[in-house]
Amino acid sequence: MLIRSALQNCLATVLVVAAAHAQAQSGAPVYRCPGPPVLYTDALSAKEAAAQGCRTIEGTPITVMQTSKPRPAGSGSGSAAAPSAASAGSEAQRVEPGQQRSRDGERRRVLETELREAEERLAAAQRELASNSERRGDERNYQRYLDRMLELKANVSRQESDVQALKREISKLP
Repeated sequence: MLIRSALQNCLATVLVVAAAHAQAQSGAPVYRCPGPPVLYTDALSAKEAAAQGCRTIEGTPITVMQTSKPRPAGSGSGSAAAPSAASAGSEAQRVEPGQQRSRDGERRRVLETELREAEERLAAAQRELASNSERRGDERNYQRYLDRMLELKANVSRQESDVQALKREISKLP
């Protein structure tokens, strides 16, 4: 008995799929169904589409927009006009060597100033950690002491990473 009902369900499913496939190939209307993911389908019957609140989009103009693919810099397109136009654009963006040196020098000065300030903040954080390493009277709960020490150590760690990052940036400069 179970095999018979399972076989009937399987046969019904095959028939529904075959009918939907035949309907899709016969030019069935395309429906736009609302929902969080808007669904465009031609696999629904008119009754199912009406039940789900779907509307047919036959006769509705469909706009397909193609985006232009950006050309990679430095690749030739095969025409003689494109490389000359690209080189003219890159020359307009070029900076004079003297001006670039002054920009690099200014950047180095700013980074060195930031480095000095970061090193001062690191030294202050290390002093604070060393001077506040003992348990205070208001920390009867040992966990409060551990939390305070963890916060001080995290501050020192942050300052150390800032100093290292600034040193890396300075080392990258010409």
